[in-house]
Amino acid sequence: MSSPHLQTYNERAQKHANKAARALLRVMEEKQSNLSVSVDVTKSKDFLDIIEAVGPHVCLIKTHIDILEDFDPTVIDRLRELSEKHKFLIFEDRKFADIGSTVALQYSKGIYKIADWAHITNAHAVPGPSIITGLASVGIPKDRGLILLAEMSSKGALTTGSYTEDAVRMARARRDFVIGFIAQHRMEGIGASDTDNIAGEDFLVLAPGVGLDATGDAMGQQYRTPEQVVFESGCDVIIVGRGIYGKGENVDTQEVLKQAQRYQAAGWEAYKKRVQRT
Repeated sequence: MSSPHLQTYNERAQKHANKAARALLRVMEEKQSNLSVSVDVTKSKDFLDIIEAVGPHVCLIKTHIDILEDFDPTVIDRLRELSEKHKFLIFEDRKFADIGSTVALQYSKGIYKIADWAHITNAHAVPGPSIITGLASVGIPKDRGLILLAEMSSKGALTTGSYTEDAVRMARARRDFVIGFIAQHRMEGIGASDTDNIAGEDFLVLAPGVGLDATGDAMGQQYRTPEQVVFESGCDVIIVGRGIYGKGENVDTQEVLKQAQRYQAAGWEAYKKRVQRT
């Protein structure tokens, strides 16, 4: 059997154990999009305007809901409406990093109630397996999926070597809930021992730090092209933010739409080249 990343998204969806992962892969195939837009703005109007503009062209909207300065629950209502209208999944980039009992509360309670609306969320591996246990206790009954941070795109990131290997081992033990990684390349087989069963292992790889026009910024972010990320490194989803909407203030929705279409096309061409199908 060929490596998972050389199969089509639809072929992989048929085999995946997690409902959220299956839904994402099917949306990617249906919409011919492996683009996720990271909507990192602080005003609800800008947030929703950007999502309305890019919605038809993305498989996934990535949020940082806690940076909205004027948040109220109607924002979530509208976000869910847009998700259904434009057929994309929602990924709350919460980066949980506490003990199991605490993250279970952070995931399900408080003012955001993330588990109620985010199909996917993510976590650091630093606390160990208990963080997965805590999040799974909330997420599995709701058919959610978890992404672990295995690598990051910022200069000097410590998510390398044994940290990455341990994150993959943790995921391998909970493939019912952990669907993949924030990473820069494929993770199958990483950190596996001779006794580990890695047959059929298929982790989704979501890659931040994607840009068509820049190679970095003043805060240490490093950018690679969709060709480098999807075709050369085998990643599945390209995550783009400022490359699509700029500073995110006084948003020009027509320009946002144009850039979303541009990244969608580039990401999909790289994917087609990877699986060698048209």
